[in-house]
Amino acid sequence: MAKQNNKNNNRDGVMYSTDSNFEFNHFQESEGETLAPQQQNLKIYLDRKGGGKLVSRITGFVGADADLANLASSLKKLCGGGGTAKDGEILIQGDFREKILTYLQKENYKAKKAGG
Repeated sequence: MAKQNNKNNNRDGVMYSTDSNFEFNHFQESEGETLAPQQQNLKIYLDRKGGGKLVSRITGFVGADADLANLASSLKKLCGGGGTAKDGEILIQGDFREKILTYLQKENYKAKKAGG
């Protein structure tokens, strides 16, 4: 099978434009400013993921992915477990809602437990 020659491989999702003044924007949107901890409105849920395992899910973070990753790293160290941070959410393996809530409030985040 021959390799396809794709001249426009840097133009994700653009097929054709009838606008003669169209210019493709190569720059991605910059991330928004990270709100101060007092302005964050975080909610802590308990979920079940694949196989029925419990995870603590923190939602509502507004800011840069790097700041989200730093907060997730701190929470993973606090809980002594694994987890991930993406799409404005932090997932921590296990039921650590109380521990996470205490830590976030100590760090001046506006946080509360949500869900059942």
